[in-house]
Amino acid sequence: MHKDETARVLSLSLLVGVCAGLAAVILVKAIGFLQGLVLPLIQTPGSRWAALVLPALGMLLALLLVRFVLRDNIGHGVTKVLYAVSRNESRIKPHNTWSSLVSSALTIGLGGSVGAEAPIVYTGAAIGSNLGRVFRLSWRNVTLLVGCGAAGALAGIFRAPLAGVLFTLEILLFNLSMRAMMPLLISTVSATVVSCLLLGRTPVFACSLAPFSMGNMPFYLVLGAVCGLCSLYFTRTTLGLEDRLAQWRNPWLRWLGCALGLGLLIFLFPPLFGEGYNFLDPLLNGHAAVPNGSPLSSLLGSGWGVPLFFLLVLLLKVVSMTLTNSGGGVGGTFGPTLFVGALTGFVLVRSLNLLWGGSLPEQNFVLVGMAGLMAGVMQAPMTAIFLIAETTGGYDLLLPLILCSTVSFGVTRIWERYSIYTKRIAQNGDLLTHDSDQAVLTLLRTRDLVRDKYPRLPLEASLAEVMPVVKGSTAAVFPVLDAQGRFQGELEMDDIRRHLFDADALQSLHVYNLMHDAPAVVDADEKMDSVMEKFDRTGAWRLPVLTGDRTYLGFISKSRILSAYREELKVLSGE
Repeated sequence: MHKDETARVLSLSLLVGVCAGLAAVILVKAIGFLQGLVLPLIQTPGSRWAALVLPALGMLLALLLVRFVLRDNIGHGVTKVLYAVSRNESRIKPHNTWSSLVSSALTIGLGGSVGAEAPIVYTGAAIGSNLGRVFRLSWRNVTLLVGCGAAGALAGIFRAPLAGVLFTLEILLFNLSMRAMMPLLISTVSATVVSCLLLGRTPVFACSLAPFSMGNMPFYLVLGAVCGLCSLYFTRTTLGLEDRLAQWRNPWLRWLGCALGLGLLIFLFPPLFGEGYNFLDPLLNGHAAVPNGSPLSSLLGSGWGVPLFFLLVLLLKVVSMTLTNSGGGVGGTFGPTLFVGALTGFVLVRSLNLLWGGSLPEQNFVLVGMAGLMAGVMQAPMTAIFLIAETTGGYDLLLPLILCSTVSFGVTRIWERYSIYTKRIAQNGDLLTHDSDQAVLTLLRTRDLVRDKYPRLPLEASLAEVMPVVKGSTAAVFPVLDAQGRFQGELEMDDIRRHLFDADALQSLHVYNLMHDAPAVVDADEKMDSVMEKFDRTGAWRLPVLTGDRTYLGFISKSRILSAYREELKVLSGE
């Protein structure tokens, strides 16, 4: 960065952090206010019917807002941020500075079984993107402010500045240089200060931990393996169920079906209401019990019924989350990941204690399980370790957190290369990664590298008719087009040269007699790694670029790609 722009970025990172922290506070307060009105009603025996109605109402309000006011898809916030960086020059629409916040508050506050973290990350990233563009920063610095906004939003909602930085570097996959660390730290610290001033310094997950014992480390290793398997279940069930529900084309029927399913699940399993964080308090303090509000409490209220109940909640949380998002609600998978991780730790440790009459500290395993599942689902072990340590004050459990997160991450990676946030866009070739080579190819756009300096030759023209064009050009290849401008083939200078002094051939031969097919053609919107594969396969130096109806746009050359690659790599490396 130049010195003047560096100063602007530092100042803006502070502003972005403050705004993201305020947005996080507003969202937490809004959800808390709505849940304060709704939860007592749902927990009252005579009003249990509200569990069938209120979450559906929240989903409907969010659906109406998105469909008729915003007219935009604002779900899957973290994935949207990744896509904006890799394919949209870090441009995020201005309405995203508030729309995700409002719609997720309505969804979660009225009982939608999703998390608030992804919407607030999207909100923070949108704040950074729009401020960066208002001040006319370069693409790289706008991208840095997007990261600052995302990091600040997460730091604000969890009051965990280090976790916010790691989230941006590890989960959002920004390939940033070390000089970008200062804006990120300024943003996360300022957001955390704002959040602490307005929400207090009480840990998000208040817990009473038992003393750490090295003798329990083998059990934490087992927990890591179990969390890895649960991560696979979480990711694949979520994406698979989303695909199935997306086949239901009518949005109102899909809302109705998802709302009925969600209401029934919350009625039977009250911990599925909202994010579920309030139901984690007993687990984090060693007082786990089946909630009295559940119709199953009398059946599963003791002995093996307790871990069975929470196992069912664990498995169904993924379903309730997907029903909420697919039915029109707006929320993320971050909160449900922590929730399912806590239940994974509890079910395992309670089962072990019942089997062998042991006394393993349940609250410790609940806490470590949260990190384990986060490391597997999000494939971000460092973020998982320090987020849980910061939000709970559980640094005494740092060794188990590291062991469980590492094992969970490793087990997940055996079968799943991408995180729940990156899998879909990776399949489309739109993922910006820490691999500099792949990152540069992702950022290069085919349309930007097309050159139209090559004279166009009509398909039906004779050689004599095109000779003035050929003589006046230094091009080595000429595109051949029909009357509608559609590409038919190409003609090389070597094909023409041997007929230059043959007067009869100049009159009798036509362009279509001498032209030949291109070694390959490139679509105008084709991914750059696919374009490079065509160059490697054909050995060509240049290839024609066409639209879907074969309209000719120009040629893309290997030399132009390599030049753009070098320039982009310099920018990406911060040189």
